[in-house]
Amino acid sequence: QVQLVESGGGLVQPGGSLRLSCAASGSIFGMGTMAWFRQAPGKQRELVAGLSGSGDTNYADSVKGRFTISRDNAKSTVYLEMNSLNAEDTAVYYCYAVVKDGSLRYRNFWGQGTQVTVSS
Repeated sequence: QVQLVESGGGLVQPGGSLRLSCAASGSIFGMGTMAWFRQAPGKQRELVAGLSGSGDTNYADSVKGRFTISRDNAKSTVYLEMNSLNAEDTAVYYCYAVVKDGSLRYRNFWGQGTQVTVSS
């Protein structure tokens, strides 16, 4: 069984920064794309940033230039560095990963979510 555990969320003032982490654990035989999604109240879940196994990145237009996604393959961990935060960034942030688990097939996994609140 594979688990994704996020950390690093919290309350931050407008203009501030946060760093989210997501560590995968369990029966891991390979890692593919890792990504961050977010869901604000009353809105659909949206992709924030993605990072493929080959290193290609993509970002939502709303976060380009402010957020940076990175990964440490040795630790099976993905990070999201968030700068210049504003109220529109307030949401529950979810980690997503494509993992080759004990079935030896790549499967999609989600974390439980971490709350990010931007407010003065």
